[in-house]
Amino acid sequence: MAKTRSSDAPGAPAAPHPVAPDFVLRRSRGRDARIRAPRSGQGPWITPTDRADPIGLLEGQAASRVEELVPVRHSRMAASPFAFFRGSALLMAADLSTTPHSGVIAQICGDAHLSNFGLFGTPERQLIFDMNDFDETLPGPFEWDIKRLATSFAVAGRQRRFTAAQIHDCVEAAVRGYRIAMSRAADASVLDAWYDRFDADRAQRRIRSARRKGRSDDETVDRLDAALARARKRDHAKSFSKLVDREDGQLRMRGNPPLIVPVDELAAGYDGFDDVSAMRELLEEYRRTLPGGRHPLSEYRYRHMARKVVGVGSVGTRAWVILLSGRDDDDPLLLQAKEAQPSVLEQFLGPSEFDHAGERVVRGQRLMQAASDIFLGWQRVTSLDGVTRDFYIRQLQDWKGGIDPEAMTPGGAALYARVCGETLARAHARSGDRLEIAGYLGRGRGFVGAIIAFADTYADQNERDFASFRAALDSGRLAAADLERPAP
Repeated sequence: MAKTRSSDAPGAPAAPHPVAPDFVLRRSRGRDARIRAPRSGQGPWITPTDRADPIGLLEGQAASRVEELVPVRHSRMAASPFAFFRGSALLMAADLSTTPHSGVIAQICGDAHLSNFGLFGTPERQLIFDMNDFDETLPGPFEWDIKRLATSFAVAGRQRRFTAAQIHDCVEAAVRGYRIAMSRAADASVLDAWYDRFDADRAQRRIRSARRKGRSDDETVDRLDAALARARKRDHAKSFSKLVDREDGQLRMRGNPPLIVPVDELAAGYDGFDDVSAMRELLEEYRRTLPGGRHPLSEYRYRHMARKVVGVGSVGTRAWVILLSGRDDDDPLLLQAKEAQPSVLEQFLGPSEFDHAGERVVRGQRLMQAASDIFLGWQRVTSLDGVTRDFYIRQLQDWKGGIDPEAMTPGGAALYARVCGETLARAHARSGDRLEIAGYLGRGRGFVGAIIAFADTYADQNERDFASFRAALDSGRLAAADLERPAP
C-alpha cells in the first residue's frame, strides 16, 4: 500500500497554487529596475549647479494665466513655506527630471502633497478617503508622487514646529504605508486589488485602534469626527446657501470680487461664456463626455455662472461655478468648470496622449480614484477672440472635506501620513503595474530610507526657494495682491 503524502493527510494545509508565469515576470521586472536605478539613489536631493531659476519658472507659468489674478496667486503662495510648496509643483517637477528614476511607470498625480487628499462622497453615497486633485496627472515614474508626498509632510512638520524625530516619523509613516499597501496589492487577487478603497468607517476604526495602542490621542479622534461631520454637511445645498442669491425671482451667483465675479460683470465675451444659448450648447457637448446613455444632467437647466478663484497653485487658471436647477429653484446643482492646461510634467516627460487637457485630467482621475463624481467630464471653449481653452467639469462640493494641516498633532500627522501613503499606493496599483512597483520596492528599508533622506533635503530646498520668492516680491520682480499678502 502506497504511503500517504503528508500534504494529502487529513487536516494538512493545501499546497499553494502556483502563481501564473506572467505575474512572476511582472514582479521580476521591478527587481530588474533596481539595477538601472538603485533604490539608494532615490535620495538625498543634491542641488545641481545648473539648476533652473525657480523665479523664472514661476514667471513663465504666469504667462498663460489671467493677468489680474496672478498677484493673488503670489500672495497665497507667500503665506508660508508650505503654501509655497503647494503652488510650486512645476519647480519640483523640473528638479525631479534631473534625478535618476526607476523607469517603472504609473499614472501619477503630479502634485501628490498632503492637502490633495481628502473625503468625498461616492455615487453610492458612501464617504471615502482618496486623492482629490489631478490637474497635473500624467503617466510617469511612480516614485515622483511618493517624493512629493513625503516632502509635503517634512515641509508641513517644520511649519508646525514638530521635532526632527516627529517629522521623521511622519515621513516614514507615509513611505512605509505606501510600500506595505503596494505589497498587499501585489499579493492580492486581481479584483481585491482593484476594488480596494478606504471609507470613513474604516478610517474611524483605524484611528480609534491607534488611540487604544497609544499611537494617537483624543484630539486626533475628535478632529477626524469633526472632519467627517463637516464633509457630510458640505453638499450642494450648503454651497447654494453660501454662493447664490434670489433677485427679482431669479437665481443669481453672489459676487465677491476679485474672488467671485458673476459672468455679467466681466467684459463682454469673456472666455466665450456671455450668451445663454451658447452656454446651453456647451453643456450639451459636455454631457456627451459623461458616462451612460441617460444622465441626470439632462434634467437640469442653466441659470447663471461666476468666475471663482480656487486653490493656491491653480490661482490664475480660469475656474467657473455654473448654477443649474432641476425640478424648481429648490432643486439646484452647482458645477465647477476648471481650466485644464498642459501638465507641468509634460515639459519633462513628453506631451499627453490626449489632445484635450481636460480629457487628460478626467481620464487620469478615473484611473486613480476608487470612485469618481458622476458629473466628471470635459469641455472645450473658444472665446470670441478665437482663443481655445480646455476645461474639466465636476460637482462643486459633494460631501467634501479634509484634515487641516495647520492643526495636526504629531501623532495625528503620522497616522494621516500613513493613510495618505496607502491611498497613493492604491491609486498607483490601479493605474500602473502593482507587481512591478512592488518588485522594485522590495520588503526592506532601502527605499524607505532613501525617500526619508530626499524629503528632508528637498524641504531645505523649498525653504531656499521660498526665501528667493519672498525676495522677488519685496523687490517688485513679482507682483502680489496687497489685500491678501501676509506680513513678512
